[in-house]
Amino acid sequence: MRNDVKSVLYSEAVLNEKVAEIGAKITEDYAGKDLLVIGVLKGANIFLGDLVRKIELPVQIDFIAASSYGSSTESSGVVRIMKDLDYSIEGKHVLIVEDIIDTGLTLHYLLDNFRSRNPESLAVCTLLDKPERRKVPIDVKYAGFDIPDEFIVGYGIDYAEKYRNLPYIATLKPEVYE
Repeated sequence: MRNDVKSVLYSEAVLNEKVAEIGAKITEDYAGKDLLVIGVLKGANIFLGDLVRKIELPVQIDFIAASSYGSSTESSGVVRIMKDLDYSIEGKHVLIVEDIIDTGLTLHYLLDNFRSRNPESLAVCTLLDKPERRKVPIDVKYAGFDIPDEFIVGYGIDYAEKYRNLPYIATLKPEVYE
């Protein structure tokens, strides 16, 4: 698996530092409020797990599974919800946690869907952002890194359901996915 890696973009140590920084900011911004953190499966699960341990507030956690990729490296633009939330978000402070925002199509769909459920507030947190690929505007309150338009894996992010367990974020050798 590691032989498929072209280069490491963010080491485990760099990721840990960034997650702690984001967690501290969220702690400050939501002080005195109940926070519902919603992870977008499957990619955000590792980032969310590390992030909530850095948020020094009581948090409730839920997950939603949505996809516009399937096993491709390009978004289809058609968003499918495979698992909806377990909890109501009405009247709650909601933070959506994403691993990466690319075109923004999936997240745009989720934000519209969540707004219709009447949360008290709704914000977005992502570890990685590819603003140059954006097809729809997304207001990102917490972002770890802006990244170039390269296909990446690791730290929860996959290619064809593999490489999620890499402890760093890396690019793959082109021959792996072409």
